[in-house]
Amino acid sequence: MQYQWAEDDFDMPEGVGRLGLSEPVSGGKYVMYHGTTKKTAQLILANGFKQSANGMLGPGVYLSRDLQKASRYPIDHPESDRIVIKVTVNVGKVIAINYQGHPRQKTWHDSRYGQVYDTAWVPPKCGMVKSGLEEDCVWDPNRIKILKTIQPRQVQSCGGHGARGYM
Repeated sequence: MQYQWAEDDFDMPEGVGRLGLSEPVSGGKYVMYHGTTKKTAQLILANGFKQSANGMLGPGVYLSRDLQKASRYPIDHPESDRIVIKVTVNVGKVIAINYQGHPRQKTWHDSRYGQVYDTAWVPPKCGMVKSGLEEDCVWDPNRIKILKTIQPRQVQSCGGHGARGYM
């Protein structure tokens, strides 16, 4: 069974930026996506996002401005049971974590290490994420506003046949 993750992004909320490969601008608002299971999505919709205990960038809520990236999660879960939550995020102060072993990789929100950041951004194709797609980690779940959920649509396979009867 094949699935397609379609999203119409013609209805952008007012004051919210579109996906770009450039760093999210501090203080900006962006549409982002969070991939999860249908069961976990129900809990998030009922209770809001909670920080993960850990991860590549330490504690926080992991998101991406790339729907294709979010739709891959959870990675070891059947696509038919995945769902993506579309949100807007006020990113606050942003830091780019652009290589494995970055000195602030897990301490970007800790004041003991200097400037405090609200969002850590992993640029696309920097070698930190296997897919090569961007990732964001937001410290405070209150910066996230849920817009809607996106479910995969089953796509009919044509069995390799082209348009029959046409020359």
